[in-house]
Amino acid sequence: MTARPTGPAAPRPGAVHDPVTATPAGCAVGVDIGGTKVLAALVDPAGTVLAEERVPSPARWDEMREVVVELVQRLRDTPAAGGGFAGVGVGAAGMVDLEGVIHYAPNVPGFRKVPVQAELAAALGCPVVVDNDANVAALAEARLGAARGLRHAIVITLGTGVGGGILVDGRVLRGGHGFAAEVGHFQIDPHGPLCACGEIGHWEALASGNALGELARRAVASGRGRAILAAAGGDPGAVTGEHVSAAAHRGDPDALAVVDRYAYQVAIGLVGLANIFDPELIAIAGGLVNDGDLYLEPIRAHFLGHIEGAAYRPTPAIVPAALGERAGVIGAALAAWETGAAAARREAGAP
Repeated sequence: MTARPTGPAAPRPGAVHDPVTATPAGCAVGVDIGGTKVLAALVDPAGTVLAEERVPSPARWDEMREVVVELVQRLRDTPAAGGGFAGVGVGAAGMVDLEGVIHYAPNVPGFRKVPVQAELAAALGCPVVVDNDANVAALAEARLGAARGLRHAIVITLGTGVGGGILVDGRVLRGGHGFAAEVGHFQIDPHGPLCACGEIGHWEALASGNALGELARRAVASGRGRAILAAAGGDPGAVTGEHVSAAAHRGDPDALAVVDRYAYQVAIGLVGLANIFDPELIAIAGGLVNDGDLYLEPIRAHFLGHIEGAAYRPTPAIVPAALGERAGVIGAALAAWETGAAAARREAGAP
């Protein structure tokens, strides 16, 4: 299939996420690359997902590149794309620099100093912008979701790892090299468990979905958590966070104790971030939000019990992210539009 070089000029380093007011032209494809799946969607300028494709994530970048190219080509050639195409945005797990190079991703072995943006742009013949997956999810929540209308907010994704996007003065914080908001990798407990990145006691090792499963397996190994074990079919090695949720929804006290411990570990990290950034709102994304207040209520309670000056300050609401698992693809499409609009303004000589 021949790629069609359409859309705005290619992005310059550091240009992504400039807020724009102009209506973007044409649909864009957003791609969310994670440790277990690649989700791609055709998104219209209102943020509506018109079509989507998902496949398991290959381990090697050369294989993943071919998968992404195929998905993008398939989506932009669907009838729903209409007459215009604005480009491609990619959100990917890991440390993504300002030129779209992924330097490192603890949970994606194929990402080690990979020039993802340049390679995809060459393969597709159209503008491509690449950023961290949590950054683009935060952009989506800021423009269209739970943080809409706010200038200071934090979006936390609790999944295989822990991701974060931080909105400061209406812009997604990227830092001097693009690596800002690696919130899963600040140290909570210097004597804590080993993180996937190889360091000790990082928040990700205590607050990820994997960490919840580890708490549950430890409970089962100690002789507690019979209802959790039963939900896992009696196999201690198969216990995951989903089995904790199932048992906790039935009121099992051991499962509720695991939920409370996990909620405390999540809340302590949120307290640190809130004390540093003073957000108006914290939105939580990931599978846990599907359990409603089972996790959010104890997270809020522990958060209020530890944030500095809780009785003397406005405290941020802790809410579910509004866009669910599609936040990444919607935000990636938004990044493509906003980058393209910023490039067009510069070409026109506008400030």
